[in-house]
Formats: sequence, C-alpha cells, structure tokens
Amino acid sequence: VSRFRNQQSSPLNKDLRGGAADSMATAGMSREEAEEYQRQLVEEKMERDAEFLVRKAERATLRTCLRDKYRLPKSDQDENLIQMAGDDIDVPEELVKMVDGETAEEEHDDSILAQVQNLQNMDMNQIKEKASATMTELRTKAEEKCCVM
Repeated sequence: VSRFRNQQSSPLNKDLRGGAADSMATAGMSREEAEEYQRQLVEEKMERDAEFLVRKAERATLRTCLRDKYRLPKSDQDENLIQMAGDDIDVPEELVKMVDGETAEEEHDDSILAQVQNLQNMDMNQIKEKASATMTELRTKAEEKCCVM
C-alpha cells in the first residue's frame, strides 16, 4: 500500500486523469516510457478537444442559419464559437440543403402570386359540394344527438 501511495504522489504519474488510474497504467514502465505515454495522452486530448470544438462550431453555424431563416435574435455564444473555430467550419451539405430548400419553398408558397394562382386552380363547384356535404353531415350528427332538433 505504501508503494502505491508513493507512485501516486510522483509528478510523473499525474496527468489529466490524475491519480490511481494513471499510476496503475505506468507502473511497469520506465521513466522515459512514462513520459512518452503522458505526451501521447496530452496530444490525444488536444486532438479530441479540437474535434469537439469544430463539431460545436458546426452546430452553431447551423443554428445561426436557422436563426437567419426564421428571423430570430442572434446568439453571441454561437458567434463566439464560430470565431474560435475559424473559417474551416463546414456544415454537412444535407443540412444546408434542408435549410435552403425550405426557405425557397416557403417563400414561393407565401407569396401573394402563389396564393392567387392557387385560387385560379380551384374548382368552385367542387368546393361548394364539399361544403354542403359537410354541413349535411353535421346536421345529421346533431339530430342524432339532440332530440329537440
């Protein structure tokens, strides 16, 4: 037990995980091997952190696109994430297409000309028939439920 405590307090065995797990991993290594192992751990952590930052920035970029599309207020936190990651942010093409595609469809459907064109394409006789059939159906259901009618 005292040997284990000495290994824990050694500066060699303290890394990002710290303590017992690391001392167990480096117990059978020489000093040089342990130092190399520590360097590898630090490098791997830096790579993971960089990848994580890029993924966070991609999500922030997508949120920014959606905020622009729906005219929502901007987020300083998202803008800071994008600036920290730099200009290398690439949002997957499928997501960009989804955001851009919906915008074009909505603009087309919401325009006054599109609404007028839809009115011209409607068959008024068919609409009248549907409305009268619905009213008849409502009356019959109401008569079944209400004895006064």
